[in-house]
Amino acid sequence: MCGGRGSRLRAGEKPLVEVGGEPMVDRVLAALELSQLETIYAVTAPQAPRTAVHLDGRVRSIEGTGDGYVDDLGRALEDPRIEPPTLTVVSDLPLLADEHVDRTLDHHGSGAVTVCVPTALKRALGVSVDATDGELSPTGLNVVDDREETVRVSYDARLAVNVNRPEDLSVAEELADGPE
Repeated sequence: MCGGRGSRLRAGEKPLVEVGGEPMVDRVLAALELSQLETIYAVTAPQAPRTAVHLDGRVRSIEGTGDGYVDDLGRALEDPRIEPPTLTVVSDLPLLADEHVDRTLDHHGSGAVTVCVPTALKRALGVSVDATDGELSPTGLNVVDDREETVRVSYDARLAVNVNRPEDLSVAEELADGPE
């Protein structure tokens, strides 16, 4: 999912904002390519044309509506090439690693999966908390499936950093430069 305008970040198209000298979308794509995934699609949007050009020829794409994450996800899931179960991940999760993807895929045997982190972890790191279900915050890493949903909780700080604001970018840079 890489159609973000990046208005809160104030740094241009969000997927192309660099963390550790590399666009976030490239960091996420590298994790996906190293994982056990077989096929990767990028969901782009009209408000991120440079991102679409950046990804052209590197990954299959689906053009979203640009009306937000939920609408773009719906558009992707309507594509006849996409069959559940489907792993989805946002491009503003620049510290994603192949091990996160593989663990999530291994866990999905029971149905849909939403990967969350403790909201307290996000607050301790000093990153924004945009969506929360009380004590848990979704990471943007999910498996969409027709079967019952489970929540998988991770305490890995790398999954707690969605880059939505300049402060989040600073934390992502710190963690990207530090030991894993």
